[in-house]
Amino acid sequence: MIVFRYLSREVLVTLSAVSAVLLVIIMSGRFIKYLAQAASGALDPGVLFMIMGFRLPGFLQLILPLGLFLGILLAYGRLYLESEMTVLAATGMSQQRLLAITLGPATLVALLVAWLSFSLAPQGASQFAVLINKQDALTEFDTLVPGRFQALRDGTRITYTQELSEDRTQLGGVFISERRMSDDKSEERGITVLVAEKGRQEVRPDGSRFLVLENGYRYDGNPGEANYRAIQYDTYGAMLPKPEISAEVTERDAIPSSELFGNDTPRYQAELHWRISLPILVFIVTLMAVPLARVNPRQGRYLKLLPAILLYMAYLTILIAVRGALEKGKLPMALGMWWVHALFLAIGVGLMYWEPLRLKLAGRRTAGEVAHG
Repeated sequence: MIVFRYLSREVLVTLSAVSAVLLVIIMSGRFIKYLAQAASGALDPGVLFMIMGFRLPGFLQLILPLGLFLGILLAYGRLYLESEMTVLAATGMSQQRLLAITLGPATLVALLVAWLSFSLAPQGASQFAVLINKQDALTEFDTLVPGRFQALRDGTRITYTQELSEDRTQLGGVFISERRMSDDKSEERGITVLVAEKGRQEVRPDGSRFLVLENGYRYDGNPGEANYRAIQYDTYGAMLPKPEISAEVTERDAIPSSELFGNDTPRYQAELHWRISLPILVFIVTLMAVPLARVNPRQGRYLKLLPAILLYMAYLTILIAVRGALEKGKLPMALGMWWVHALFLAIGVGLMYWEPLRLKLAGRRTAGEVAHG
């Protein structure tokens, strides 16, 4: 029991550290992307942390299996390096018993991944989609920040307002610059610049929105050329484009797990296989990690780390590819993803018994050489 607690603590502590680092790296990249969208006016800055919270379960369901895999490799690698595993082996600790002990913390991780995969991740994806839809319904007017130039339409439209009322209905000191493009978007046909003393938003019966500018000028032409046109106006209406937001979450990710069971649609069945595969993934990578963590103290603990990571990435990549093939009907649904798990289960069993078999054969060879000598 003491050995079980010791090894489990080593694995769980290393798992927590590795998962925290991976989570920070992934979420930092996503947060920077959303922050850039907020700076350009495509997102309301007030919803950034809500977005990251909704995305967190989806990140964790993929990070935790990798964190456990690396945690076992690093924790047991250190024990092999410091000869602690040699001492445990001398007291009767076999690879099979070590695997049985490791399956304890692996079961906790698998249950957590199952909870994330079947419950929290779909709920988070659903809430994320709702939030993005609300943001997508916003217009340039709703995301304006006074005193800052904001780019929309891939940078073809720049908007600026010097003043903005608290209820976001009145603007003062408005500037809009928009590049006019050809129909196929391959050629620029000039720039239109609008300036106005003030403006307001106007909603038409069809739902389209316009920014109504008052007391200003419109300039059409090309920078650096004298051929341009200036028009003074009392009232001018400019259509407000909707910010373009990349959702990054597909509709299938937000399907409640209860709707997946009993539904014969390939898309639903593929998603069900995927959600079942993540907890299974935890147990199989544990089976592979235990023998891969065994290192010679003279070789260092990182010798097998790169091949192990490549093996894990191959496993996950094949699962993702099979998921897409099942959705498109290229693979029979009865086969599902089970053959992928069976393949890597066989690899794990092979890794588990290969080293003892190799040592046994080497021992027989040495004994034979001594007998013949």
